[in-house]
Amino acid sequence: MRVPRQGIIVYFQQMKNVRHLKKYGHLIHASKRQKYALIYVNRDNLNEKMEALQQLPYVHRVEPSYKPEVRVDYENAKPDKAKEYDYKFGI
Repeated sequence: MRVPRQGIIVYFQQMKNVRHLKKYGHLIHASKRQKYALIYVNRDNLNEKMEALQQLPYVHRVEPSYKPEVRVDYENAKPDKAKEYDYKFGI
């Protein structure tokens, strides 16, 4: 059974603090240039983890990922012509 998860984007001051973020969730990505990290946590613990991360002295800002709320079924989507093409060379 899969546990529903959601990402948290954590903005910090220095890269050396990234290793401390690993104990709050599964670290997926950390950007050196933009100084943020993406951490996945269980959706049940989302608010608790966000509050705990916000209390850290080296964290500027904590935001939830909006990916679960984004609609992925499109009504007027046109099918891709390249995917419709059948690669059969003989009939």
